[in-house]
Amino acid sequence: MFLNLIQGMQKAGLPVSLTEYLTLIAATEANLAGYRVEDFYYLARTILVKDERLLDRFDRVFAQVFQGLAGEEGAAAVFAALPADWLRALSQLVLSDADKARIEALGGWDKLMETLKRRLAEQRGRHEGGSKWIGTAGRSPFGAHGYNPEGVRIGQDGGRHRRAVKVWDRREFANLDAHVEIGTRNIKLALRRLRRFAREGAPTELDLEGTIAATARAAGWLDLQMVPERHNAVKVLLLLDAGGSMDDHVKVCAELFSAARAEFKHLEFYYFHNCVYETVWRDNRRRHDRRIPTARLLHTYGADYKLIIVGDAAMSPYEIASPGAAVEHWNEESGETWLRRLLAAWPKAVWLNPLPQASWPYTESIGMVRRLMDGRMYPLTLAGLDAAMDELKR
Repeated sequence: MFLNLIQGMQKAGLPVSLTEYLTLIAATEANLAGYRVEDFYYLARTILVKDERLLDRFDRVFAQVFQGLAGEEGAAAVFAALPADWLRALSQLVLSDADKARIEALGGWDKLMETLKRRLAEQRGRHEGGSKWIGTAGRSPFGAHGYNPEGVRIGQDGGRHRRAVKVWDRREFANLDAHVEIGTRNIKLALRRLRRFAREGAPTELDLEGTIAATARAAGWLDLQMVPERHNAVKVLLLLDAGGSMDDHVKVCAELFSAARAEFKHLEFYYFHNCVYETVWRDNRRRHDRRIPTARLLHTYGADYKLIIVGDAAMSPYEIASPGAAVEHWNEESGETWLRRLLAAWPKAVWLNPLPQASWPYTESIGMVRRLMDGRMYPLTLAGLDAAMDELKR
């Protein structure tokens, strides 16, 4: 059984040596784990795992070996069950890939908005289905619960295909929880790569080496020396995308936010939606009436701040390139203009993307943001965080 555990760890990419294997056998023979599987688990984890970031992987291997749980292949059948929610939207239009391929966009942003204005003036009453009028469950680019590769969403409680280039709804976003602790430990380890310590404040901490030297100079009479506490001197400006497609990534973003609050003494954070424009906000619940001019940020925080932007960058390309294309309001200047201003103010900057990196090449807006960031976009994974922190330290 021990051999199965070691082999399972090796297959999972966990570093384990013969020395650690023999140590585990010796500890078990010494009855350090008793006769409970839980006690043996903690003993094996202490001996075999040397990196906290690998604990979750070890847990999965241990469960497969000692609890008879199926691996990914066996679990596939369990997760293949369709959620009941998928069957509830009876008004939702279901199209095959071939049907979707035959649906064409109206011809660009300007044409889309001109057509919407005209149809608002022409339409009389409610319309359901079809491909022209503003309504529900149709192929029209205007309305709700339908499909069009490029449209304006009106009166729908949430995104579905993530294809709307404009949303005419007052949507409410939730703040990220700064007290989330589950899963933050590994993120904290990655963020610590950015720390730079400096002594600040009153001298309240014992200087052991200084005390020894001063006592020796005083011929043995105790001479206590005190120094200020060491604090992380790194300054971080964190901009967090909220709402829309980011609803799928709330958990990992909350864990990142909680870990950053714990690791950085000098942390300022603001929210935005999809792309940064002329305003940001501190509270998603008051984002409609308590916005902060982005220009104020540019004149408040110095160039010594590290800029970390968190967002999936999945949006309409118009939102980045065109004035007036922000999904929820009319913006005088494009998202690209504001993003360039941010990068000019804080050259040490990275973008963290929660979407799997393999999917990035298939979304045009992600490619546009990556080019604006000069390639400094990293996946919101432990490896991605390590690489991003190394970039910010340069």
